[in-house]
Amino acid sequence: MFLHRNLKLQTKIMLLTFAVVAIALLITNILVSQNIEFDAQKATARKAASVAHLIVKSPLVVEGLVEEKNIEAMQKYANESGVAAEVEYIVILDMKGIRKSHPNFEKIGQKFVGGDEAEALAGKEYVSVAKGTLGDALRAFVPVFTPEGEQIGVVVVGVLMDNIKILEKETQKALFLAIVIGMIIGIIGAYFLSKNVKNILFGLEPEAIANRLEERNAMLQSVYEGILAVDSRGIITLVNAEAIRILGLTGKDDSPVGKSITSYVQNTNLLDVIDSGVAQVDQEQEFHGSPVIANCLPMIVNGKVVGAISTFRDKTEVKDLAEQLTGVQDYVDALRARAHEFMNQLHVILGLVKLKSYSQLASYINKIASEHEEEISFVTKRIREPLLAGFILSKLSLSREKNVIMNLAEETYVPKPWNNEVIHEMVTIIGNLIENAFDAVSSSPYKEIELHMYYDKETLSIHVSDTGEGILPEVSNTLFEKGISSKDGNRGFGLHLVQRSLERLKGTIEFESRPGEGTIFMVTIPYAVKEKEPP
Repeated sequence: MFLHRNLKLQTKIMLLTFAVVAIALLITNILVSQNIEFDAQKATARKAASVAHLIVKSPLVVEGLVEEKNIEAMQKYANESGVAAEVEYIVILDMKGIRKSHPNFEKIGQKFVGGDEAEALAGKEYVSVAKGTLGDALRAFVPVFTPEGEQIGVVVVGVLMDNIKILEKETQKALFLAIVIGMIIGIIGAYFLSKNVKNILFGLEPEAIANRLEERNAMLQSVYEGILAVDSRGIITLVNAEAIRILGLTGKDDSPVGKSITSYVQNTNLLDVIDSGVAQVDQEQEFHGSPVIANCLPMIVNGKVVGAISTFRDKTEVKDLAEQLTGVQDYVDALRARAHEFMNQLHVILGLVKLKSYSQLASYINKIASEHEEEISFVTKRIREPLLAGFILSKLSLSREKNVIMNLAEETYVPKPWNNEVIHEMVTIIGNLIENAFDAVSSSPYKEIELHMYYDKETLSIHVSDTGEGILPEVSNTLFEKGISSKDGNRGFGLHLVQRSLERLKGTIEFESRPGEGTIFMVTIPYAVKEKEPP
C-alpha cells in the first residue's frame, strides 16, 4: 500500500499532501523547463534576426559589398553592433560565401564555416543551429539586397549555444528555488491541515473511530431496550433492532432513519423534551397499541439541545422481568429441594439415634462426611486457585442434580496464576463449555462429561468432552458466532462469550465432533504462574 495502515492519520495526511505538492511541482518543473528551453531559443532567434535586419539596412554594409569600399568601417560597425546587441558575432558574407567581416580579423577573406549558408545565398531568410569556428551557435541568416532588389550578400548573426544554456540554467535555478519554497509551504500547510483534522476527530485514528462505531452499533443492537434518537427537527437519526420490533417495522424494507418521528409515533415525548430540554423518565406510553415504559432525554452539545434520545421497553416484558426478579421463591424452592436431601439424611441419623444403633450411625455419618471431603480434597489438590476450585465443585454438584456423570480427570493440575484476572475469564470459558456439554447430553441415553486441565510450560490446556449427539455440520463453521446454536430458543451466546474471552487471553479453541458419539472442545491459553508448585 502507498500509506502503511499503521501510520497515524496526521502522518498520512502530511505524507499525502507533501507527495501531491511534490508531484505537482515536479511535473510543473518538467513542463516549464521544456518551455524555458524552447522559449530561450525562440527569443534568441528573434533577437538575432532583428539585429541582422538592422545590419542589412546599413549603407556601410551595402556599399562595402557592392563597391568593396570602407571594409574597415563595415568591420568596425559590425563588431560594435554585435557588442551593443550582446551577440557573439556578426559576420557579413559576399555572394561567394567569403567573410567580409568577422570578430576575428584573421578569419576575414576566408570561406564561411558551417555549411548552412546555401539557402541564405539563394535569398532566403532563416535561423539554424550549426558549428562554426567559435563552436555550436544559433545563427540568423538575412540576405542583403541593393535598392534595386539585387542580392549582394548575407548577414549572419550568431549566439553561442553555451550562452543560451547558461541562460536556461539561471532560469531553472530560479524555478528550482520556487519549487523548494513551494514544498516547504506545502509541508507547513500539510502539518496544520493534519493537526486540524485530528482535532476535529478528537485525536482518534480512523481505525479507532471505526472500532468505536462497530462497538456502538453492536451495543445498540444487543440491548433488549428499544433505542430511538432524533435531531432538533424531530428527524430520526438512530434506531436499533429492538425499537424496530416494538414499532412493528420488522420485515419492512422502509427504514425510518431520515424520516420524521411523527410518521411512526404520534404521542412521543421526544419533541417536548427537545423544546424544554428536560428529561422525562419512566413514562408510560403507547406505541402502535403496545404499552411501553420510556425514558426520554435531551442530547446537549456545547450547551445547546441538538436532539433527544428515547429508550423504551415493552411494558409486558418489564412486568414479566419484574416478576422474575422478585420471584425469589423460585430460588427458595430450589434450595428447599436441595435441603430436602439433607433433611432425609438427618431423619436417618435421628432414627439411628433413637434405635441406639450407634455403630451404624457412626458409619453413616462417616460415609456422608468422607464423600464430601474426598470430593473437596480431590478438586483442591489439583486446582490450587480457590475461586476456580469452588466453581468446579459447584459444577460437580449441579451435574448430580441433572443426573449427569461429570468427571474431573486425575491428571488435572492448575497452579495459581500470576494474574487473577485470568481466573475470571477461565470461569467464563469453562462454565460455558460445561453448560454446553450439559445441553448436549440432555437427550442422550448415557450422560457423561469429562473435564481435563493440565499446565505445561506457561500454557494451560482445557479439554471438555461429552457423550452428546454431536454438532450439526451446518453450524460447525459458524459455531462461535453470536446467536448461532444447535438448540432451540434464545441461545447461541455461550460459545460466543468463550471466543471473546479467548481473544482477550490470546488463546485458541478447537473442537472435534462425531455425530451420535459426542464432542470434545480443546482450549489453549497462555498461563503465567506465581511460583512453581508440585502437582
